[in-house]
Amino acid sequence: MQFLQLSSVMHRLAVGKPLPFNVRNADQTLLLARGHVVDTSDQMESLLSRGALVDLDELLTPQDRIRQAPAEQLPKLWCQCMDRISETLQSCTQQGFTEALDEVTGPVQALIERDSDLAIFQVLRQDGNAHAQYGVNHSIHTAIAVFMVARRLGWDESGVQKVFKVALTMNLSMLELQGQLAEQATPVTHEQRVAILSHPQRSVHMLELTGVTDRDWLDGVAHHHVAPHDSGYPVLDHEPNDLAALVRRADIYIAKLSPRQTRSAMAADRAGRTMFMSDPGSSMTAALVKEFGVYPPGCFVKLVSGETAVVVKRGPTIVTPLVAVLTTPSGATLIDPLPRDTGKREHAIVGVVGEASVSARIVPEKLMKLALA
Repeated sequence: MQFLQLSSVMHRLAVGKPLPFNVRNADQTLLLARGHVVDTSDQMESLLSRGALVDLDELLTPQDRIRQAPAEQLPKLWCQCMDRISETLQSCTQQGFTEALDEVTGPVQALIERDSDLAIFQVLRQDGNAHAQYGVNHSIHTAIAVFMVARRLGWDESGVQKVFKVALTMNLSMLELQGQLAEQATPVTHEQRVAILSHPQRSVHMLELTGVTDRDWLDGVAHHHVAPHDSGYPVLDHEPNDLAALVRRADIYIAKLSPRQTRSAMAADRAGRTMFMSDPGSSMTAALVKEFGVYPPGCFVKLVSGETAVVVKRGPTIVTPLVAVLTTPSGATLIDPLPRDTGKREHAIVGVVGEASVSARIVPEKLMKLALA
């Protein structure tokens, strides 16, 4: 253990507030436990004068721990963070929701910054949060996408944080319904249609009840389905803000990449082309498709050799990613995936294959090792 003088971290303390870490005597024995409340200035001064210490490791934030974690631990950290943010979204009616949301978003953003390829892998493979409903998954994956694209577009930090929260909370009022629709093979009912059309405003109302007053955030949620030529909803007499505009595009793109009961996920290369064709000239759509690439991490591909592989890392060009071979040319599953550089002619990609045609089980930890090799 490494220790610091308590006096060096006084900015982390406040009279009348719980201690954010354990405080130790000069001999390193425990003096006050985390959560203890120092009631008076005299008590605080007494701690300083007796040379109280704090363990350096306890000063690390969850984001710090992610930045310092060994790379092979990142898949497990993704799973943990996705579960926490899922639980938070599903408890949106409970007191302290906005504070809880702030607490769980930081680690997810740190994971995105640490390894953006692994972040995209979460979106396409959706293995990090298998127990969550479709609606929760979709909101989280859309948030991952807008966070990356907003950074690519050069947005300021305030805008990046707001658009992330808009994506996370855009469907608060219909998370359960989205799960039902994802498994529903019959047409949408009248009652479901009414709920779908009203969900933006109902989600805004839920946020307002939790204490959210940020007008940009609320308008982003309210208008994230507003589209040009009155093709979306609700109809506005003005352009939606940039938060809503980016979330709408990411919402559509992520939905194309997500399977449902009545359809398979659209192939990543086709989803990108469809977005470009339906929204020509949009810098947001261009940045979104470029960020994911033609063959994004998590995408299944067929190689010229006949092998089937999964993309694990974007490469030097949009068509030459690093992949992990999962099957032999004859279709036999490999016990351990093998790395292939698709920039080499003998390992070139000939096309994307659907998830349904791949029976090999993916172990993210093994793929992470290949990506680091």
